[in-house]
Amino acid sequence: MQSQPVFNHRWLPWLLLLPQLAITLVFFLWPAVQAVWQSFLMEDAFGLSTEFVWFENFSVLLQDEIYHRSFATTFIFSIGVTALSMGGALLLAVMADQVIRGARVYRTLLVWPYAVAPAVAGVLWMFMFNPSIGILSYLLEQLGYDWNHFLNGDQAMLLVIIAAAWKQISYNFLFFLAGLQAIPRSLIEAAALDGAGPMKRFWTILFPLLSPTSFFLLVINVVYAFFDTFGIIHAVTQGGPGGSTSILVYKVFDDGFNGLDLGSSAAQSVILMAIVGALTVVQFRYIERKVQY
Repeated sequence: MQSQPVFNHRWLPWLLLLPQLAITLVFFLWPAVQAVWQSFLMEDAFGLSTEFVWFENFSVLLQDEIYHRSFATTFIFSIGVTALSMGGALLLAVMADQVIRGARVYRTLLVWPYAVAPAVAGVLWMFMFNPSIGILSYLLEQLGYDWNHFLNGDQAMLLVIIAAAWKQISYNFLFFLAGLQAIPRSLIEAAALDGAGPMKRFWTILFPLLSPTSFFLLVINVVYAFFDTFGIIHAVTQGGPGGSTSILVYKVFDDGFNGLDLGSSAAQSVILMAIVGALTVVQFRYIERKVQY
């Protein structure tokens, strides 16, 4: 017999949901509606004059080569962050799952970076790769490699990818480790008795059974790379050098707060929301078919 929750009053469930609904309305839905409305306006920097221009802001954006370059930059950045953070987290989770002595200590240390704010994570890696005082840039110089992400756009992109992936690895690690611990040990032991090596056991048993977790993390990491990495970009490179790390979410800020082009900034935010929504739909519609539940 299945028990069902019973409320004494029909409005009680809505009352319990009210705080979350209010937060969603105030901090998510209302700003989204405001951004859509503002994307159809042409405003001065102080908001004293407003003109309704329909789709002119979008038309100008689609003809802007700098905006096109931001698309390519975001594509490279999101792929790098997603691949590096998920791949590194899966490797660490597999290694931590096999540790017996001191397992709790290792797992706790691997989770700690998630508590670091994005801007702090960016500053940390910026100091380590600083061309003048950074320890990692010094080691690279000893190996004969000249590192200066203030002048080299490729190096700057690599740096922000590493910083953003390092920040996200702990989150992915938690889910991968939980997924590994949910897999019955009898399956792994049976495969080992049949002569399957560690790599074959991973690719034929562990990885397929982790596909639901991997799919969930794929969606989360793509959204993270598009939206939540603003603090890292702003702290490390501020979109430079020469716009080489100016991803879409940072260009929204740069044009709106620095360039004071409010209509264009709002139009960019609407396009960004549509892109992330479309990517999520594609992931659920096509990639989820390969997930084994």
